Amino acid sequence: MIKNWDKMKIYDLSQPTSILTPPWPTYEPLQVKFFKRLAPNGANGMLITTSNHVGTHLDGPMHFDTSGRDIASLEMSKLMGPGVVVDLSDIAEDFSIYTPQDIMDRVEVKKGDILYINTGYHKYGWDQPEADERRYMLRHPGPSMDFVDWVKEMEIKHLAVDCGSADHPMNTKIRDWEPKEAEVCDAYMREKYGKGLDEIYHWPDTYQAMHIQVFVRPWECIHAENIGGEIDKVLNKRLILGTIPWKFRDGESAFCRCIAIDEEE
Repeated sequence: MIKNWDKMKIYDLSQPTSILTPPWPTYEPLQVKFFKRLAPNGANGMLITTSNHVGTHLDGPMHFDTSGRDIASLEMSKLMGPGVVVDLSDIAEDFSIYTPQDIMDRVEVKKGDILYINTGYHKYGWDQPEADERRYMLRHPGPSMDFVDWVKEMEIKHLAVDCGSADHPMNTKIRDWEPKEAEVCDAYMREKYGKGLDEIYHWPDTYQAMHIQVFVRPWECIHAENIGGEIDKVLNKRLILGTIPWKFRDGESAFCRCIAIDEEE
């Protein structure tokens, strides 16, 4: 794909991580402290306490499958390779639903691709001028239920999304934790799609389907969440994509960097 490596451009599609980065709701946030400052050997050192679901992170198979592989077991060929970044921001609004057809109308997805999805909601990330944690975590767009079967059929290596979850927020436990948001979502869906929230995402059979139904083998279609960074520079393009976590043995998920590699124009 890259013909002229001297013109290679690497884009960072990661969200910065700090003590201000919100974790996924109810998860433990990042805590940092120095355990020494320039003494006795002139070095600074830090300790961190955190969940694995803060900022840009990769949900591993073990996150929803106790017999699944750990982060360290994932091949680099699964984490990096050809793929596309699709821009759905033109149809995205609070609680909206995107479909496989919405993806295919904008980019050519090939079997075995890596797929990064830009809903546009990274603009509400904590580090952005329009930061809005509730919109970012509780109201971002999410996939239709046929999207689950589509990613299996396409043998997508892994996904990444620029918002709080690869599932619709109201197809996660947030639906129970935020009943007023669920009421607003239900009214929106009835007007927009002609069906209520429970008809579109009927529990328990569809609950958190983008985690539970696709993380297991043989599909093992895991995903990164909270991407952002320079994503607006690589929209609707075929590139080399990479989601690079630390080699975390026995890890259910891990912090990561997401990158896109392209030739300069």
